[in-house]
Amino acid sequence: MITKAIKHITIGQTKRLYKPVGYTMLANFINIVPFCLSIEVINTLFKAFDGTGTPLNISKLWGLIVIMFVYIIFMIFGEKKSYNANFREAYNISAEGRIALAEHLRKLSLGFLYKKDSGELSSMLITDFAMTEQGMSHHLPQLLGALVMPIFAFLGLLFVDWQMSIAMFLSLPISFLILIFTSSIQKKLGQTQILAKIRASSRMEEYLQGIRVIKAYNMTGIKFIRLQEAFNDLKRANIKTEALIGPIVMLSVTLLRMGLTLMILCGTYLLIGGKLSVAIFVMFLIVGSRVFDPLTLALINLAEFRYYSIAGERILNLLNEPEMSGTQDAPEQGDIIFRNVSFGYNDKYILHDISVTMKQGSLTAIVGPSGSGKSTLMKLCARFYDPDKGVILLGNKNIREIDPEKLMQRISMVFQDVYLFQDTIKNNIRFGKENATDNEIIEAAKKAQCHDFIIHLPQGYDTMIGEGGCTLSGGEKQRISIARAILKDAPVILLDEATASLDPENEVEIQYAINSLIQGRTVIVIAHKLKTISDADKIIVLDGGNIIEQGTHEQLLKDEGLYAHLWDIQEKSCNWKVNV
Repeated sequence: MITKAIKHITIGQTKRLYKPVGYTMLANFINIVPFCLSIEVINTLFKAFDGTGTPLNISKLWGLIVIMFVYIIFMIFGEKKSYNANFREAYNISAEGRIALAEHLRKLSLGFLYKKDSGELSSMLITDFAMTEQGMSHHLPQLLGALVMPIFAFLGLLFVDWQMSIAMFLSLPISFLILIFTSSIQKKLGQTQILAKIRASSRMEEYLQGIRVIKAYNMTGIKFIRLQEAFNDLKRANIKTEALIGPIVMLSVTLLRMGLTLMILCGTYLLIGGKLSVAIFVMFLIVGSRVFDPLTLALINLAEFRYYSIAGERILNLLNEPEMSGTQDAPEQGDIIFRNVSFGYNDKYILHDISVTMKQGSLTAIVGPSGSGKSTLMKLCARFYDPDKGVILLGNKNIREIDPEKLMQRISMVFQDVYLFQDTIKNNIRFGKENATDNEIIEAAKKAQCHDFIIHLPQGYDTMIGEGGCTLSGGEKQRISIARAILKDAPVILLDEATASLDPENEVEIQYAINSLIQGRTVIVIAHKLKTISDADKIIVLDGGNIIEQGTHEQLLKDEGLYAHLWDIQEKSCNWKVNV
């Protein structure tokens, strides 16, 4: 149990704990020496005043005092080394672990990540690591040191007086057995409390992100029931944990402290019988207090230690999630081919037996009603997911065999929901190419029709963007995202509703920019505005996860199918107006 908990708290880095624990034990041993010297001082005084006529050895007393003062230097050295080893290693493991987990999350499939609550993932990266950090720096070395010290003390004191030693440590095994037998209860309560914290964090994040909707519909304060219930659940979980675990821990501590009481009773009996000297009795009292004080503190923190173990276990479980497979390089160019591809979310299929070829150097448009599977098809192209059935080829190579990161080097993608980072406009565009020059960034911005509005901002390209791009309009964010994709200059370009937030004038300009990109590239566009893709080389019409039509704009209009129906609806909507 202890071994597994240590592995969880150190996030699998158990060997890196050897040094902190070693220094902590060394510091504990060093701190006992002054008390041993104090025992010798007391013994010297007793010999001088026990009525036997032994003179007081003043020189010995002064010598012991000098040694104690000199020893303070060793105590400071030991404590400093222990402190540095504990905290430095704990912070290093935590910092490295956060980076490793963030890197690991990037390599997992979106299917797995979408099943996870964003609040839970945030909690792991921040709260769970903070808890393991606290466990490694403040509790684990001290706990291990406190557990080892009684063993050495017991073995050493056995040679002084075996009866006193047994009396001192008689209740120790019982105290630990209580904690061991109640471990399942403590683990269950700890898991419940952590889940309550995650739910509260998720609801708080939801509350802040949706604050505009909440204010618009007057759902503020107590009316936002989801947030209120999450905080109430957390309160109940905290109270239940403290109410049930607290008495268990205090009972264990009380039994542990009984060892001192039993030792005093045993010592008194032996003193009366003349079988124990006062000096030995005092020595047991001093050593007992030094051994039991850190052990008592360790037991009090043991429940919290288990709490940290649960947090570490959650991190390790996420780190053990398999990353997307593939080790081969991605082809420089090639057609994207779907062969009998089926895919779904949560056992519900979205795409059914899709077979289609998207030619290199052409523009392929995907259209269809909402929920028909357009975005899902595009995400499969980028390998955000792997298909449940069938294969997807890039240049006749199965994309399952391609390293996901190397595949994405060949793909530029503009999302329907654009996310911009809290950084300058220049750096947000530079995400498409890390080593891009300022001139390259400006040229990409011009092609994406965002240069003009950028230069009119207070700091131009050095203007800071709010988190998520909140300081820009939807159309401005979309154009910066397109500039980012243009700058990347990848052979495959995926545009998911890329013109959805643009005004008509910019929409036409973006079409010119897209047309300049398709030379020698595979371009795939999702569009609801059918006029924007009327010149596409191929239009794929999806409905209910099936390809029901494909061809050019003219061919599909002649077929008078779903595409022609959608075209007629949009033509009629152009004449729609608000009646006053």
